[in-house]
Amino acid sequence: MTNPVLLIHGGAWAIPDDLVEAHLNGVKNATAAGWRVLEKGGSALDAAEESVVVMENDEAFDAGRGSFLNRDGKVQLDALIMDGATLRAGGVGCVEHIANPICAARKVLSESPHVYFVAEGAERFAEEHGIPLCKNEDLIIPREVERLRAFQASAEAQKEDLFSSHTISHDTVGAVALDVNGNIAAATSTGGTLNKAPGRLGDSSLIGCGCYADNASAAASTTGWGEPIMKLVLAKWAADRVASGNLPQWVAAEAMNYLKDRVSGHGGIILLDTQGRVGIAHNTPRIAWALKTVKGFESGVVRS
Repeated sequence: MTNPVLLIHGGAWAIPDDLVEAHLNGVKNATAAGWRVLEKGGSALDAAEESVVVMENDEAFDAGRGSFLNRDGKVQLDALIMDGATLRAGGVGCVEHIANPICAARKVLSESPHVYFVAEGAERFAEEHGIPLCKNEDLIIPREVERLRAFQASAEAQKEDLFSSHTISHDTVGAVALDVNGNIAAATSTGGTLNKAPGRLGDSSLIGCGCYADNASAAASTTGWGEPIMKLVLAKWAADRVASGNLPQWVAAEAMNYLKDRVSGHGGIILLDTQGRVGIAHNTPRIAWALKTVKGFESGVVRS
């Protein structure tokens, strides 16, 4: 039997002081939900899903209800979950009527020969497999309506590079888990980037980019500016280096250096291998994270 491990992130960016407590509470609650699965002997896959569901339901994060709005004022959600034991994965992208896209992604993994569904096709698949659809308005909160209004006004006036700024929130959520049977899994969910073009996919739901898991290497979940992460297929890049014998913490730090040096990207990554060794790194001012093992719990918004 293997000692279980659960590692979570709730976004990497310049988290303001007045939002730190909400982020810490969010990752703490998510960890508690996932750990309940693991301590009962449940699978890493179930634990990762349960953890992400909690964060999708928490309006502090850019996932599920309360996510950033796209340029047209809608919520469009992406998610992926992957099983390290079988390499099976399920993802959904650009869904507008699913409150918990990670649950739809799990259905794709477990009940479809495919890996990925998008937009209306993803919603149809989800509904056919027992996941209720909701109105897009149900996912929108007043805070994000105002944020989009102010952002669009500022962007038009300043012509700033909107997507590369450390100050723009990247509250994508993710979890990696190791269960008592020695299997690992990863899950990532996001509402994407504020003011994104309708139909834009980021890294979070793309296999190997924002999420990856393989018992032969590691489970990984990333957060941050999606386009640079996609270009490097960063989650798979990191997992491969763990497979080559490098420690997850060293690999996580190197992944952030690679992201910055190669494509001027910023973000964060969490890594976990089947030996229970973890890695957490970010090249942003802060990252919301939490780690639970049989030895205890720790969390923070900076990881040195």
